[in-house]
Amino acid sequence: MQISELNNSDNTYVVVQPDEDDPVWFASVAVLDEGGYEVVRRDTARDEHEVTTATSTNDIARDLTSWIAARDFPGRPTRQVSEF
Repeated sequence: MQISELNNSDNTYVVVQPDEDDPVWFASVAVLDEGGYEVVRRDTARDEHEVTTATSTNDIARDLTSWIAARDFPGRPTRQVSEF
């Protein structure tokens, strides 16, 4: 689903979270009645909880992509940093 497909009648929000029983993080985007979107980011492992509003679907998608990429995923190998 694309953020631009959200509307006030039947697709009012979307939630992204890992596919597990008790996810430690999630992000949601909801359509606001007065226009724009409410964006919620929550990560209990990092004690993060942020609620913002935005109007640009491109900005929301870019910001959430970066935020989600920094989250922990079950089964994903840990990141290794090498020094040259």
